[in-house]
Amino acid sequence: MKQPELKELELKKQGKISRLTNKTFKFDDRIGEGWFSAVYFLKTAKIAEQELPNHRVTMQFFQRKQAILCGIDEAIAILHTFSKNPETLIITALHDGDKIEPFETVLTITGQYQQFGHLEGLIDGILARRTSVATNVHDVVKAVGNKTVVFMGDRDDHFSQQAGDGYSAYVGGMSAQATHAMNEWWGKEGLGTMPHALIQLYSGDVVAAAIAYKKTYPKDNLIALVDYNNDVITDSLALANHFDKELFAVRIDTSPTMVDQYFMRNQNELGYFDPRGMNPEIVFALRAALDEGGYQHVNIFVSGGLSVEKILEFERRKTPVSTYGVGASLLKVHIGFTGDAVILDGVAQAKAGRKYRPNKRLEAVPFLGGN
Repeated sequence: MKQPELKELELKKQGKISRLTNKTFKFDDRIGEGWFSAVYFLKTAKIAEQELPNHRVTMQFFQRKQAILCGIDEAIAILHTFSKNPETLIITALHDGDKIEPFETVLTITGQYQQFGHLEGLIDGILARRTSVATNVHDVVKAVGNKTVVFMGDRDDHFSQQAGDGYSAYVGGMSAQATHAMNEWWGKEGLGTMPHALIQLYSGDVVAAAIAYKKTYPKDNLIALVDYNNDVITDSLALANHFDKELFAVRIDTSPTMVDQYFMRNQNELGYFDPRGMNPEIVFALRAALDEGGYQHVNIFVSGGLSVEKILEFERRKTPVSTYGVGASLLKVHIGFTGDAVILDGVAQAKAGRKYRPNKRLEAVPFLGGN
């Protein structure tokens, strides 16, 4: 993102200026041809254009949960780019990042159906995915308080989703993300340490891998993975012994099918919890070992299969974690949006069970230009 747009977004987050513009997004030109629209919308637009060309409809969009809204600016950009004569549409909308209630109207569009009707499904889908991710992230960030959360969802969905998912995570309150693409719409760079593959290249020698990392990236905080050999305490202490104050953190990413060697050596601790994977007990044991060795400065970063529920349990037990790395659970789309045509030529007209639901929070959206 260019610096002027980055500044604009930061001001927008403070509620001071306008929305993201069409320049932010990279749309597929086939949207305008109806390639991504449900065919029945395309057929309806053709009928409206041929048989009822002068009717004006108002369509409103809503969902059914308490959520953090996201995707509004993208939906507006879609309308301004691919509707017919977009400058004649009347659009009102909330903002990305707004907290929304069940059935609250978040967007209205007024114009001739054939101008924008074929975009209804795309708008529903944009709002559903972006709002789901933003809400998931908000819930995690709220759960951990002032601790750091890193968005690590690059391997959990198609790479083409990264920019939008990363922006949604930003709207939800996350400030650190795994790839440069995830930061594209809001102007930062990706954050990363080392994968298991680096340790593999050094035949499982975690210290040797960390030495190479520190040599190549001397300005980075050294955060080393310690579960490669399934013995996180032994490897963490080896790293701390070698690097001392240079070791910023160790990361546990134990597979959910594995039981760490610490528990094999201390089987008297087993029997009252599930020892598989990354769990609070291994974190408590690691923290105690580091502290006993005089390495109180070394932070503990955990990742692997984390959900809001699991993080809440870690926090309830005051597990000594400084940073959570979260991926797949943040990408679950659990919020669906609905677009309803509710006014026809200024008169209420909607399917049974639906009606126009005005919202004083909606703001008029000026035409921001097409491509």
